[in-house]
Amino acid sequence: MKGLVLEGGSMRGMFSSGIMDVFMENGIEFDGAVGVSAGAIFGCNYKSKQIGRGVRYNKKYCNHPEYASFRSLIKTGDIYGADFCYRKIPEELDVFDAETFKNNPMEFYVVATDVDTGKPIYHKCSDGGRNDIEWIRASAAMPLVTRYVNIGKYSLSDGGTTDSIPVKFMINRGYDKLVVILTQPYGFVKKPNKFLPIMRITMRDKPALLKAVEKRHIMYNKTLSCIEKLEKSGKIFVIRPECPLNIKAVVHDPDELERVYQLGRKAGEKYLDKVKEYLK
Repeated sequence: MKGLVLEGGSMRGMFSSGIMDVFMENGIEFDGAVGVSAGAIFGCNYKSKQIGRGVRYNKKYCNHPEYASFRSLIKTGDIYGADFCYRKIPEELDVFDAETFKNNPMEFYVVATDVDTGKPIYHKCSDGGRNDIEWIRASAAMPLVTRYVNIGKYSLSDGGTTDSIPVKFMINRGYDKLVVILTQPYGFVKKPNKFLPIMRITMRDKPALLKAVEKRHIMYNKTLSCIEKLEKSGKIFVIRPECPLNIKAVVHDPDELERVYQLGRKAGEKYLDKVKEYLK
């Protein structure tokens, strides 16, 4: 089976959006995909077949105070406004095509972190409805600047904390042809979170999650090492930026979003034929 793995990285996700749009424009289809954080937010547009949607609404609303701002963080507890981003945009301003999402046979998974256990949870999004959107929001609930997302019995946080690049998850589900889109260049090494001292105070009532945050860089670097081995053996196909994208988590400049999106498009075009050959 053919699978797509999408790393997160806040607005580094514009790079992935550019690649995905090139893929969709050229008829590249997958049997399944998994997205983490920004990878989930932008990756859902692959299943709904909405070329250009990710970059379009980000450029249009990046200066809206309810979309992403410290004002939103202070007012709501979320640096990315939950109501504006996960209700108003997909339901009113740039409508998410839930019907196409539902009817597309491609499986789509998102990864979130269980706040109480510090373990990853993998949710299969089935219809693109309100519950699925909440799981996508949970996958992108960045520690310290986003509230936990409560769904059913779970209290959830950013999936990147526990499984930033879920290659093993897809392999274990039987996907033997994987295209992996990373948002950091080759040779990147993740360092401990510089906000750990603050997190040890604010998250002291969530010891399992805090432990996961503390060791995230270790797990991430181990995953990268595994990916490099799989890539060298030809078992997976990896696309990554040629150099650091140098884009902030919160961006108010549409041109900056377009810049990173275009880098993604160039990468998608560069590797298009090789991806087609690999997926045969």
